[in-house]
Amino acid sequence: MANVSTLNTVGAGFDAVAPEVSGPRGRRPRRALSRRNIMLYGTLFVAALYYLLPLYVMVVTSLKGMPEVRMGNIFAPPMEITFEPWVKAWAEACTGLNCDGLSRGFWNSVRILVPSVIVSIFVASVSGYSLANWRFKGSELFFSILIIGAFIPYQVMIYPVVIALRELGIYGTLTGLVIVHTIFGMPILTLLFRNYFTALPAELFKAARIDGAGFWQIYLRIMVPMSLPIFVVAMIIQITGIWNDFLFGVVFTRPDTYPMTVQLNNIVNSVQGVKEYNVNMAATLLTGAVPLIVYFVSGRLFVRGIAAGAVKG
Repeated sequence: MANVSTLNTVGAGFDAVAPEVSGPRGRRPRRALSRRNIMLYGTLFVAALYYLLPLYVMVVTSLKGMPEVRMGNIFAPPMEITFEPWVKAWAEACTGLNCDGLSRGFWNSVRILVPSVIVSIFVASVSGYSLANWRFKGSELFFSILIIGAFIPYQVMIYPVVIALRELGIYGTLTGLVIVHTIFGMPILTLLFRNYFTALPAELFKAARIDGAGFWQIYLRIMVPMSLPIFVVAMIIQITGIWNDFLFGVVFTRPDTYPMTVQLNNIVNSVQGVKEYNVNMAATLLTGAVPLIVYFVSGRLFVRGIAAGAVKG
């Protein structure tokens, strides 16, 4: 009987506190239209408008004919959509003595981009992996030199690099430009990979060593599968930098091997004939399409790579 009485008393106690336990907890939800939210979303809207308005102008202008462009209302949508400016920018616009549009420069840029990205990312990832997990004598000095190289202005190195490529007999060729992009991309990429690999659990590396795995086995079977986000970060950085580069393209190549950005400059700054603003806008959008597509396809992995250790020391 005493046990039954005790249980009843405990049950009554639980019933007494039940309403308080089942009630709402935590902080009071904020109002959707609070002053803080208005300021935050207002600032974001202004920033988005600042970047999207020029893009809108380029798109609508590229879809207009020249008579409509001459009317002067750059913000108005096209009354009659035409893709003739895009066709002319791709295949007919004059870039100096050649009038084959951006098509030749596009394929030159592709031939520059693909080997530069593959080689620089491979060498940088292996170097970062070595600096993070296979410490050797002088590794810290080597890493310090890489850090210094990552922040030296490119303009300082142009003349010595021109002399070196001339002596090697590859100045003015796509091969020479690929080597230049690969070398100048490696310092910052090595820093990113080294910091990322350092942030990975050291127990995985030690366990693989105990199991008898070697340098390449650990790199290919453990590090690479776990490092997709940082590889995407490196890929986006290299694609954006190499594709949008103008300085190296105009210095280290010749007219028949100009990349797309140099040809775009020749189209936009041409002083012969009529200024065809619709063709210029179409050419600009065509030139910037590749890095934009790459970022939109892999942007989520880019954010993950940055947040997962790409900027950690």
